[in-house]
Amino acid sequence: MGQPVTSRGRGATPTVGKAMLNKYARAFFTRVLTPFAAFLIRRGVSPDTVTLIGTAGVMAGALVFYPRGEFFWGTVVITLFVFSDLVDGNMARQLGRSSRWGAFLDSTLDRVADGAIFGGFALWYAGNGDDNVLCAVSIFCLASGQVVSYTKARGESIGLPVAVNGLVERAERLVISLVAAGFAGLHKFGVPGIQYLLPVALWIVAVGSLVTLVQRVVTVRRESAEAEAAAAAQPGAQGRETAQ
Repeated sequence: MGQPVTSRGRGATPTVGKAMLNKYARAFFTRVLTPFAAFLIRRGVSPDTVTLIGTAGVMAGALVFYPRGEFFWGTVVITLFVFSDLVDGNMARQLGRSSRWGAFLDSTLDRVADGAIFGGFALWYAGNGDDNVLCAVSIFCLASGQVVSYTKARGESIGLPVAVNGLVERAERLVISLVAAGFAGLHKFGVPGIQYLLPVALWIVAVGSLVTLVQRVVTVRRESAEAEAAAAAQPGAQGRETAQ
């Protein structure tokens, strides 16, 4: 949410499959949402405002509906507001704006939204859901998602490319969790056994996030060692050139 023109799609190097999916999915939704983005611009709405409203909507959907076990309606609300992530970027492109502030706001509020979603799951299982194990798994999903994002940001801040995507990134965490939650909510409409999709999804996200975290830590360690080795070899190389 809140992405500026060029920095809204953050600097990961996607796999071919992810790149294709992202390319065609974003192209489709860009065409669909462009008229709405143009309408908001004409009304004087800024991309940052859309970012803030989108995050507030996601938080409301997650923290109002999920703790009560209303997974279907909570997911409907969250999904509607998640599209603000494309609308604000579309608006920024139409306005020709690119800003570090927009990228920062986008990344920061993404973390807030993610925390609300998994926090909502945790509150349900800590309350009427009555399952301490799944409450702990939800909290782990929340924490590991934040740390996975931090490892990449921190690695890049010290000058490393962190050239790895990992098994389960933010998009996968959200799609798996929200789709499972939405279907699990159909249990209240009389669909039998479907409520077990959410626990399965949370376990998948937890394990996938752990694997991704390990992948990124290993990558940063390797890239750090390579950078330090290159730096150590540089003075010797310069000395040989001077001698010649």
